[in-house]
This record gives sequence, structure tokens and C-alpha cells, in this order.
Amino acid sequence: MHIIDFHCHIYPDPIAEKATQSICDFYELEGGHMNGTVQTLLRQGDAAGIGQFIILPVGMRPDKVRHVNDFILAEAAGQPRFIGFGTVHAGMENICEEAQYIIDCGLHGVKMHPDFQKFDIDDARLFPFYETVEGKLPVMYHMGDKRYDYSHPHRLRHVMELFPKLQTVAAHFGGYSMYETAYEILKDKDCIFDVSSSLMFMPEGVAERYINAFGAERMVFGTDYPLWDPVTETERFFRLKLTDDQFEQIAHKTAEAFLHL
Repeated sequence: MHIIDFHCHIYPDPIAEKATQSICDFYELEGGHMNGTVQTLLRQGDAAGIGQFIILPVGMRPDKVRHVNDFILAEAAGQPRFIGFGTVHAGMENICEEAQYIIDCGLHGVKMHPDFQKFDIDDARLFPFYETVEGKLPVMYHMGDKRYDYSHPHRLRHVMELFPKLQTVAAHFGGYSMYETAYEILKDKDCIFDVSSSLMFMPEGVAERYINAFGAERMVFGTDYPLWDPVTETERFFRLKLTDDQFEQIAHKTAEAFLHL
């Protein structure tokens, strides 16, 4: 079966381990993570049977966004299995120019991590950006850390109501650490969801319940490398009690349709 990992991150080799450790510290995770390099992703992806990878960057500061986007562009150009997304930051003065740069360079979407970047999904400073990419590029969000309000599902719902043609991906079943809240708020909205950084925290049967409620055609597979090992996450996914058609849909068909691959 073809597998697309819709949620992974890479970093330049000299800073990969430090960047990964910083993320683990943010989530208070101890051990078990990968090192964040391209080589490790490809090696573990091969072992897991993953064919393609959606590479998601995060611009932690406005002045670093272009550097991060150019890194992803270079890596995607050098590795045909990589499908690159760009990033923006609400504090950028030239956010629409950066959005157009992402479009012109052929990146496939934009990733935001509001909890890292410390801005609300529905921050009014982002509205010109949403107008620029609406109908052109999907936006993927880290969603729903209960420690913060930046990425609360109600904020994504607000954005989708203001920009109805905006294509959105809500990571972590739409609400990392608040799945039920995310379902109630987003169940009737036209967005898709990934399964990353979720399956290991859900009691038995809960993931299947949400997948069946949302519909497999609204779900994509993701490992959230380097927080987790792609081999372990792929095995965990295929242990779910789903039909062959559901596995096929989540593993690659939803992603292919959504990104026109």
C-alpha cells in the first residue's frame, strides 16, 4: 500500500538535534524521539514503507521565515519524495509578499504552529494572508493544546467562517489534548484532519470512533517525525480496527485528492 506521511519536520543537520530537543522540552517529552535529520527520516520512512513525505516548517520569528522557506525549497528540490509546505508568521510586515513567494515557488501549502509562534489562528494580522492564499494554497495548523488558546478549535472555525474558500488541515484530530471539543466544533466544517501525535494518547477504540465520525475521506496519516519514529507510528496506525478501504483512504487517497498529487 502506498503511504504518504502528511506530517513531518526536518532541520539542517547542524541544528537538527537541538531543534528536536527544544520541541520535546516544549511538550515535556522524555526520550524516544528521532534526531530531525533528513537521513533519519528517509531511513525510518523506508523501514516503515512510507513513499512520500509532506515536509512542514515553522517560522519561529518573522525574520527567519524566508530562510526556513528556502531551506524547505532546497530540500524538496533535491528529494523527489518530499512535498514541501512553506510557513509564515503573523508578525511579518510583508506576509502577503511571502505568501505569494510560497505560491510562485511551487510549495504545496503553508504550516502554522500558533502555540510555538504565539499568535491566534484568527489574529486579524493574518487576514490579508488568508485572502491571498484562499483558493490557492491549503493551510495546515497545529491544533488544540489545552495549555494555550492560540490554536483552540473555535479559532479555526472562526477563520473558516470568514474565509469559506480557505482549504484547511487541522492536525492531531483537530485538537491535540482536546479531541472531543475539536469534534464538536469542527465536525460540520469542510476541513481535513491528521492522526499524528494522537494515537498513542487515545484509549482503545477512540481513534476509530472519531475516524468513523469524521469519515476516512477527511483523514490523513502522519507521524510527526522527529517527535516519533515513523516505523512505530505506521505500525500503530495499521493496528487500528479499520477496513482495508479506510486504511487505503487515510494512507494516501485523501492526501492525493486534497493536494492534487
